[in-house]
Amino acid sequence: MSILKITKENIKMKKILTAIIAVVFTVALAVGFTACTKANGVVIAVPNDTTNEARALMLLEQQGFIKLKEGAGITATVRDIVENPYNIKFKEVEAAQLPNFLQDVDFAVINSNFALAAKLNPASDALAVEGAYSAYGNVVAVKKGSEETAKTKALMAALKSERVNNYISATYGGAVISVVENAGDGFDASVDYAALSGQTIKVGASPAPHAEILSVAKEILAEKNVTLEVVEYSDYVQPNLSLEDGSLDANYFQHLPYLDDFNLKNGTHLVSVGAVHVEPMGIYSKKHTSLNAIKTASGSLER
Repeated sequence: MSILKITKENIKMKKILTAIIAVVFTVALAVGFTACTKANGVVIAVPNDTTNEARALMLLEQQGFIKLKEGAGITATVRDIVENPYNIKFKEVEAAQLPNFLQDVDFAVINSNFALAAKLNPASDALAVEGAYSAYGNVVAVKKGSEETAKTKALMAALKSERVNNYISATYGGAVISVVENAGDGFDASVDYAALSGQTIKVGASPAPHAEILSVAKEILAEKNVTLEVVEYSDYVQPNLSLEDGSLDANYFQHLPYLDDFNLKNGTHLVSVGAVHVEPMGIYSKKHTSLNAIKTASGSLER
């Protein structure tokens, strides 16, 4: 009897030990998987041009996910990141292509014009949006020496009108914000519209929201028998090159830091004649519903 009792106790003990080992093993796997996932971190796509990349990185810094080198400012790149506590991996992509990469990355920081073109609403779809920084107001650019021409003045008067301001407010619901103060009636008293009558002003623009906003200016100019021809571009390079070679009278798609950087790198001679609106940059995701995924680095767990 004693031998049988000992045998039963041994079997029982083995079962208990086996159960304990199984629990420990499961916990170890879970901890190891979590650690591995955290080590991998999430992947965030950002614009690959200097000024917009800096803008995206500053937004991530404001959200507390990274820290940039002091003084990096509006020329910051991923190489200026001095603290990356969540081990974020960055993928640098042409700004216009960022919406197309949402399926392949955890998050993407996208300019509002490209977000709008991809049917993303910064006001409702973005998980975080930057403030309306004046440095990033979208400007109308002309070739140096054309700042005071009748075409330039007429175009700017139309864009800085109450009608355009009202259109922006009514159409974009905060996704696009006018920066024009003291908006006028759409006309410049110093312009001889009779002499300008019958002429065409050719402007390069991104499809949304720039070309849409220009459609309102087009109606205003038509009242003076001036034609506004809008040429749409899907990139950030060609509209500046076309302005430089004289194919365009003006363009409207970029902010001043980008324009300055483009001139420096390409030897172009383009100048701003004023800002019209700002498009807050936003953080978007097709895989996560919260930015907490960056902190937990849960990868496919929070999808």
